[in-house]
Amino acid sequence: MTMKSVWLFAISMLVISISVTIRWIYRWRNPKCNGTLPPGSMGLPLLGETLSFIATANSIDIHPFVKKRMNRYGPLFKTSVAGRSIVVSTDPDFNNFLFQQEGKLVEMWYMDSFAKLLRQDTTAASGYVHKYLRHLVMSHFGVETLKNRLLPQLECAIKSRLQEWAKQPEVQLKDQTAAMIFEFSAKHMLGYEAERSWDHENMVGNLSNFLEGLMSFPLRIPGTAFYRCRQRQQKVMKVISELVEERMKWSNWDGGRGDFVDQMVEDMRTETFLTKEFASHVLFGILLASFETISSTIALAINYLSHHPSLLQQLTEEHEEILNKRRREGNPGPADGLVWEEYISMNFTHNVINESLRLANVAPGILRRVIKDIHVNGYTIPRGWAIMVVPAALQLNPNIYENPLTFNPSRWKNTGSNAKAKNFLAFGGGNRACAGAEFSKVLMAVFLHVLVTKYRWTKIRGGDVVRAPTLGFADGFYVSVSEKHA
Repeated sequence: MTMKSVWLFAISMLVISISVTIRWIYRWRNPKCNGTLPPGSMGLPLLGETLSFIATANSIDIHPFVKKRMNRYGPLFKTSVAGRSIVVSTDPDFNNFLFQQEGKLVEMWYMDSFAKLLRQDTTAASGYVHKYLRHLVMSHFGVETLKNRLLPQLECAIKSRLQEWAKQPEVQLKDQTAAMIFEFSAKHMLGYEAERSWDHENMVGNLSNFLEGLMSFPLRIPGTAFYRCRQRQQKVMKVISELVEERMKWSNWDGGRGDFVDQMVEDMRTETFLTKEFASHVLFGILLASFETISSTIALAINYLSHHPSLLQQLTEEHEEILNKRRREGNPGPADGLVWEEYISMNFTHNVINESLRLANVAPGILRRVIKDIHVNGYTIPRGWAIMVVPAALQLNPNIYENPLTFNPSRWKNTGSNAKAKNFLAFGGGNRACAGAEFSKVLMAVFLHVLVTKYRWTKIRGGDVVRAPTLGFADGFYVSVSEKHA
């Protein structure tokens, strides 16, 4: 072959490579669709717009990734995040419709990173398995259990933890609250006792800020967010798996504790889908859900109350009136704790909790996968794509909530249930709404009750909110806690 032939061959291969690359980039930017896709950009090949999505924003407001695209494209736009084609929806009517289409047009779905860490068949269980898991959670964390058993246990655990805080010069509020919630949930679900041989600090630390890795590329490469998340998850899963295995042995000769694990072990005899691995992943997922979002919301509420003395005074008066009424009715004993009727009567407290949840928007989005082409507003969302509903886009929308970035609990005084259903997604929507929603609200209410009636606090430093894209505090949030009548 002559030199000229070599050059012609090389040039031909280069032209072909460029042509193939151009076609591939074109197909990436213009995905196939039996109709018209919503407007938007797919970003860079493979990477998509992931870097913009996970960029840190120093504001409580809607993350700039969503806000900029809402302003440019409207309430529906396409993008690509972590290697997946996604349509982002900020349309309350479409979102409400979507949540009613479970099993018809969409199904539960998570990012690949989330699914690989938590198992898609547990987190996105459907049909009978979903009903079983929901019933299991409700039976151990639902209203009846809260009324009859958990409410006094929660109050006792919170009192104990706040007593410890009062002995320390300062506490990192979000992390310490997460540890408190974890300890309570783990004890209720797993029979966890802090004095056992488990490494308590590492258990909490391995679960804290876990959401950081769930919205990342699922790359098992040292140094990546997903890799760190995977390492932490494996350590916690090992402990949980060993505990489940231990209970499975106990069940052959002991009546057990009657807790969450015992129920699952007992049901393994009749439910074929229940295996040790499946049960361990379920327990891990529920433990994670029980404290990560609640701790951030509590910290945000305390941060706002620190800056609004009049609202703190109103909250304190409501809870002191509960104690005064109890004394007037002849129940002054120190052993007397909150009862369900008192929790129901906390009107202003419920407003504070709703307002904190509205502003927190801890989870960046609620995901569904399209199982049949969806036609909406002249656009088509193809089968196989994902849809991300963004709660913050609704809950911080000035067209829905006046002065949406202002902490204003009174806005909830006359808010009807229909308005909440479409524009308040703190606990999801449809038949996938969080089964532990009432538990979360009770925990927050009891925490506020104990805090404002028995303690005062001073903000030491931190408290600046960031979204990346989940809610956090840039330099932590440190407070000093002291007893009121010390």
